Amino acid sequence: MKRLRIELDQIAAWDNLLLATWKAARGKRDRPEVSNFLAALDANLARLAQGIMDQTVPSGSYRAFAIRDPKPRFIHAAPFSDRVLHHAILNLTERAFDSAQVDDSYACRTGRGAHRAVLRVQQHLRRYAWYVQVDVAGYFNSIDHAILKGLLAQRFKGMQFLQLLARIIDTYACAPGKGLPIGSLTSQYFANHYLVAADRLLLARPDVRALVRYMDDSVFWCDDRASALQALADLREHLSQHRQLQLKPAVQINRSAHGLTFCGYRVKPATVRLTVRKARRYRQGRRLWEGAYAAGEINACQLQAGYAAVLAPALHADSVTWRRRDLQLHPPGVENEHG
Repeated sequence: MKRLRIELDQIAAWDNLLLATWKAARGKRDRPEVSNFLAALDANLARLAQGIMDQTVPSGSYRAFAIRDPKPRFIHAAPFSDRVLHHAILNLTERAFDSAQVDDSYACRTGRGAHRAVLRVQQHLRRYAWYVQVDVAGYFNSIDHAILKGLLAQRFKGMQFLQLLARIIDTYACAPGKGLPIGSLTSQYFANHYLVAADRLLLARPDVRALVRYMDDSVFWCDDRASALQALADLREHLSQHRQLQLKPAVQINRSAHGLTFCGYRVKPATVRLTVRKARRYRQGRRLWEGAYAAGEINACQLQAGYAAVLAPALHADSVTWRRRDLQLHPPGVENEHG
């Protein structure tokens, strides 16, 4: 495998940093930190470029906050200048990360994503008899820094660039030498890359017929239960010995005809349904926007935009009949005088 050489001056190049800034600022320009950075853009980019060349970035400070999606998670948001740095790095490395992936890996890849992963899962459910669905326990917090740095050194070259990646990795640890911050762009790509060898291990087995992975949520297919159990045992051993990871206990081994839940959808060979959680979010979103409209807090155009956002996840499922029934059971009750 030929490694990609990257030098610091490529990252610090003005056009690269400018492109990275617009990517990092997309949809966030009204936030004070972003608007302040853009107000003195030339000076801030010059400072960042100098920090890259002097090897004094990233700053390594994170703003931590909790979300529930659906389970509680702690998000660590890097300062905006560090987010620009992350985009500047990905501008040059994204293709290399992408080319390392197997075909049916769907996270952090242009033109892929969760919805395409769901459709691919459905295709494989129709083709193969048995599936195994696994999830890594505490994935982001379990990633080993030394192992990750070694994997990146196998993909890239340039001593100063690898030192920059190492500094980014070392800005966060939930235990000595362990963990990546959820919410960081580089963390997503690093974490996705960390499991490539596990994908290839499974697909190299003649009894594994197909695999779909979205970050650390993986499904693979076999022709019988015995083959599935043996492939699972080999996967456990690989993750433990070579990645210092453990699978969650709730591994699912089942016939494909029974279907499975993947990326927030209930997927069966003949249909894709909303999960209970997604259906609840749809109803809550509808009520929120309809209530705001009825109270005169938003206009009809804003209501329509809100509906579109609420509807988007449902459009990727066979949900038309369910949504019609939901409207009958829970009519909008919107007053026309706000139109």
